[in-house]
Amino acid sequence: MLRLAVLFAIISLLAAAFGFYGVSDASAGIAKVLAVVFAVMFLAVMIMGLTVAKKTTA
Repeated sequence: MLRLAVLFAIISLLAAAFGFYGVSDASAGIAKVLAVVFAVMFLAVMIMGLTVAKKTTA
């Protein structure tokens, strides 16, 4: 997920450098959405991992 966000960010930068601002805006939006999805999934897994660790050590 994070790899795709970075890929779309790079595509956005390259498109902006060549003057394709529509493509740049679209790929930047996709990169933002993927980064947020990654962050939410990462936090959810971290919280689940902490709760499972507390249950197994108690």
